Amino acid sequence: MKLIIQIPCYNEAETLPVTLADLPRAVEGFDRVEWLVINDGSTDDTARVAREHGADHVVSHTRNQGLARAFMTGLDACLNLGADVIVNTDADNQYNAADIPALVKPVLDKRADIVVGARPINGIKHFSLLKKILQNIGSWVVRKVSGTDIPDAPSGFRAFSREAAMRLNVFNQYTYTLETIIQAGQKNMAITSVPVRVNEDLRPSRLLKSVPSYVQRSIMTIARIFVVYKPFRFFFAIGAVLFGIGTLIGMRFLWYYFAGEGAGHIQSLILAAVLLISGFQTILVAFLADVLAANRKMLEDVKYRLSVINHDSLNGKAKDIVEYQQPDAQITEKRMDRAGYS
Repeated sequence: MKLIIQIPCYNEAETLPVTLADLPRAVEGFDRVEWLVINDGSTDDTARVAREHGADHVVSHTRNQGLARAFMTGLDACLNLGADVIVNTDADNQYNAADIPALVKPVLDKRADIVVGARPINGIKHFSLLKKILQNIGSWVVRKVSGTDIPDAPSGFRAFSREAAMRLNVFNQYTYTLETIIQAGQKNMAITSVPVRVNEDLRPSRLLKSVPSYVQRSIMTIARIFVVYKPFRFFFAIGAVLFGIGTLIGMRFLWYYFAGEGAGHIQSLILAAVLLISGFQTILVAFLADVLAANRKMLEDVKYRLSVINHDSLNGKAKDIVEYQQPDAQITEKRMDRAGYS
């Protein structure tokens, strides 16, 4: 059994040594524990620092592509390297690495496909009141949409089984945290959480550049979640509201019309017509969006099947090399060359 701990990084040369120093090299239940750093187009010495401080693998983007893309690049690299379980953590050493054994235990025990580390949000001193409120709201929305009971949805401290990693697809370029939980719920993957500890703040959050920006991005992320994963409910609700208001205004006009006062309420008739047409069209969009969502699910299933074939084929070849040709120390290099990583 192999565990790979992945760390998405963007200009983390200062904090990465602290994070790597805390990571374990042995975890109960695993024969090997490796570290993988995703260098997301850093302009500092993140890649060099990662190698100098013990990272087994470094995957680099030529330009910054955002946290969500770096996360997915890491999952793909871990799968290509033959990981049975993948742990994702942050480069700023926010999460206590000593909790990794507790994080992976539900996966090892076959009780969960995904485990999310639940931070004590309300007790974290360096979190502002606004951030605590928004994170609690975000977690509540995700629980409602996904049908899960994860208390800390924005947490990036997570463990994934190999099967779960192959099933995940992230569309949001801002963050992967909320979307992956919703996907887990919709794809009937077993997901749970365990309490984890946090360390002292080493640097300001990169996601919280300013309060207005954080609020705007949080609202847009939550809205997009509803559009992508609950399209019928989202558009049907809007259409029903428009159609309902249009109906009430139209009935009001008819009341005055039959009372002989219709001439003075032509504006109401026009408004009612506009709202009824808009509501009807939005309801039609709800049905079309539902069909598109079904097609997306089929495409995700095709992608998953292709991933299984690709990764199993790659790891099968690597196992053959281990058994018949090369000593184990050289296999990682051959795997990485084949996968395009360094």
